[in-house]
Amino acid sequence: MKKSTILFIQGGGEGAYEADHKLVLNLQQALQKTCEIVYPKMPGENDPNYERWKTAFDKELDKIEGKVILVGHSVGSFLLLKYLFETKIDKDLVGMFFIATPFVGDGGWQFEDMALTEASFSKPLSAPVFFYHSTDDNVVPYAHLERYEKKLPHATIRKIIGRGHQLNNNLSEVVQDINEQLQKQP
Repeated sequence: MKKSTILFIQGGGEGAYEADHKLVLNLQQALQKTCEIVYPKMPGENDPNYERWKTAFDKELDKIEGKVILVGHSVGSFLLLKYLFETKIDKDLVGMFFIATPFVGDGGWQFEDMALTEASFSKPLSAPVFFYHSTDDNVVPYAHLERYEKKLPHATIRKIIGRGHQLNNNLSEVVQDINEQLQKQP
């Protein structure tokens, strides 16, 4: 059986690629029998730019054959979500897993021309959607998760207690959900 491919999108800010590498290693250790992980360094991590990252998403997805699992962290998670609402992906998606995702727009962070519109939220996504957020995240407030919960009522919401922005580099809930989604695959 061919392994599924996880495309993991890092967060933004200085040192984000290195910091998120610990999350990738956690996934790799837990899922090495069923998944391969692709972890590209995003362009300009200190100043994430949607158009540059979108180009990188396109490039990475073009390389992947077979079943795809999308995982994003922090700003990378938001940019990946924006991409998924705006781009039709011709891939066999197993699931989409968003960790510590900032909400950009009313009730969240304000970035010119970046907010998802109400129309975005009404578009169906092509695979199950999961959100994970720690109650004590000091980078992206927990209230951002609550905004996604209201906007995407069909998403699975995982409230993590007291593990910070990096979830203590422990993605056990994500691993469990990925395994459950893989078991549902034909």
